Amino acid sequence: MKKYMKKLFLLPVIGLLLFSACNDLDIAPKNVITDDDLMTNEAGMEIYLARMYSYMPFEDFKYMAQWGINFNSWLGAMGIEGTGEALNRDGICTAFTGENTPYWGQAFTLLRDANHLLETLPKYKNNFKEETYNHYLGEAYFVRATVFYAMARRFGGIPLVTKEIQYPADADKLEVPRSTEKETWDQVLADFDSADSLLLPKSPKTGYANKFVALSFKSEAMLYAGCVAKYNETVSGRLTGFGQKTGVRVIGFAEDEWQSASIKYFTEAYKAAKEVMKDGSYSLYKKKWSATDRDAQYQNMVDMFSDLTSPENIYVKEYSYPTLTHGFDAYSAPFIFRSPLASGTCPTLDFLELFEGFDRYPDGTVKVTTGNSNNQGNYIMYDKPLDFFTNAEPRLRAYVIFPGDVFKGKTIDIRAGVYTGSAPINPLFSDYSFNNATTFYQHLPAYKQTPKTLYLSPREGNSQETVSYNGTTMTAGGENGPFYDNGEACLTGLYDRKWLNPDPSFVAGEGKSAQPFILMRYAEVLLNAAEAAVELSLAGVSSPDDDDLLQVATDAVNQIRERAGATLLTSKLTATEEGRNIVRKERRKELALEHKTKWDLRRWRVWHYEGRDGFWGETRNKDLYSNSSRFRFRGLYPFFSTATGKYFFDAHFQWVSQKTFEYNIIDYYFAIPSGEVSKSLYIDQQPNR
Repeated sequence: MKKYMKKLFLLPVIGLLLFSACNDLDIAPKNVITDDDLMTNEAGMEIYLARMYSYMPFEDFKYMAQWGINFNSWLGAMGIEGTGEALNRDGICTAFTGENTPYWGQAFTLLRDANHLLETLPKYKNNFKEETYNHYLGEAYFVRATVFYAMARRFGGIPLVTKEIQYPADADKLEVPRSTEKETWDQVLADFDSADSLLLPKSPKTGYANKFVALSFKSEAMLYAGCVAKYNETVSGRLTGFGQKTGVRVIGFAEDEWQSASIKYFTEAYKAAKEVMKDGSYSLYKKKWSATDRDAQYQNMVDMFSDLTSPENIYVKEYSYPTLTHGFDAYSAPFIFRSPLASGTCPTLDFLELFEGFDRYPDGTVKVTTGNSNNQGNYIMYDKPLDFFTNAEPRLRAYVIFPGDVFKGKTIDIRAGVYTGSAPINPLFSDYSFNNATTFYQHLPAYKQTPKTLYLSPREGNSQETVSYNGTTMTAGGENGPFYDNGEACLTGLYDRKWLNPDPSFVAGEGKSAQPFILMRYAEVLLNAAEAAVELSLAGVSSPDDDDLLQVATDAVNQIRERAGATLLTSKLTATEEGRNIVRKERRKELALEHKTKWDLRRWRVWHYEGRDGFWGETRNKDLYSNSSRFRFRGLYPFFSTATGKYFFDAHFQWVSQKTFEYNIIDYYFAIPSGEVSKSLYIDQQPNR
């Protein structure tokens, strides 16, 4: 671990070297700020807290899962980590098996700041009102809890540095070995509890934490801990192991403690979430919501992600143009708004199938033909592409731009190709299975034969293939494609809408976006309470607060479904896997594209092949998208038929910029940075790595 300096140097170190020779060494340099400067007044403490918060491991527009917590993402995208939410054209679209910059060294730097505040501020206690002083200590505990939580869900047991390490010192005092995973989660719990007891009920300044922020994040962290303790046991051979250097159980739980630990953590998750719910300071955003107007329900959910006055916002990362900005619109907007790139977040058909409002085949997949599967019958025809989505759940429309829908005042034209053959039209492929996923539209006889009956576009603009139709020239791929050799257009037939700036007057560009990112919102608290309640019911545990656990879970889910325009549950959830999966699926839907799903899939232990039946938060045929350890996702591609003047849709594995993912049991714990392991007498690498 690096040495800790008690002073903040505001000028480069080289400046100190240049001036130190001609100054009395007993006089502090003028460009050094000391504890006396920072911890004797609120203005100084604001600087100290701002420094800590600027390095918090929050995942927002600046975070890319593959790259890690670098605070510098320049290819903003969401849900592209093999979660099934969305796909991206670039190499950054990979399974979430690690981060290029592991969250290790940065974590200990921030822990030093938090520990220094906890140990030093008591010397200056008399300079503050008691509630202000306590709040500052609570902020330090919140920071430390957040850092430990970020590390624990990546690595399991970690070095629990809860005291400031003085430097210089003997080598054995400079290093802290990894604790057990149980000890780690217990420390996360203890620190969130300390934060909860000290923080003010309302944040004294924008960006600060408060009691309910701490409780909300505690509920999320304890839900993670409870799942790890429980579902590590469902992995073949039990997912646990010891470090070679210390013999400590650095991942997993002992056979005689996992059950009690999981109940303890689920109980703490439930209690924390319920405390937020009972306080009443937060509520679901329903400013434009109407029980009878689906368009209002859709618009309400669009607006809530940019409304800083939303009662649903518990903790928000704010941006401000031109000083603090991001580039999400510049990289993830539809192709026609390229500036400089586009299409970074393309939702999948697999994700769409989580939502209501579509006809289904017997296997539950979305129906695009008149038969019992998508290789039977004839294609169902639509006057315009948007007709396919007439009954779609309003929440889905708020998250996804459908072909033919309007965004920023423009109709988003998405077309995979033009079919000039006769009608009715048979399915383009006879085999839509995983094993035939790499047979693409350009491989079909209809495209390759002479005369051809299928027109596709290899490029946008004037290079597109064209078809004469009713006296006009129609481009095969429309304005947004997909274009089969261009990974920057509409890869899946769907675009992301969530988080994009919908203002028609806004011109996207690198570093021009300033919409906020909601790190914690009330809907997640409801879902945390619901999931913890079902888990406790499954364990046969009585309610911690005498409320009916399953009724609490049912009411929470129904509150979210009502706001979303989805069908309400008509009976109380049951203490079964089916009841649990209803909550998981709702979480999958509601919190999609918010940097949440990748962690949920990890804690549920459903990413490896043997556990993948629960990948979608429901029972679904995993062989549809999996082949042993590898898996891939599908798009929904609209084609125009010149014979009918109508559109049809084809459901096919990702056709453009093809992505295949892999996730194995070993990936549930990221590797400890090899450099840290090799240089240390105490830091253990993960078992089996």
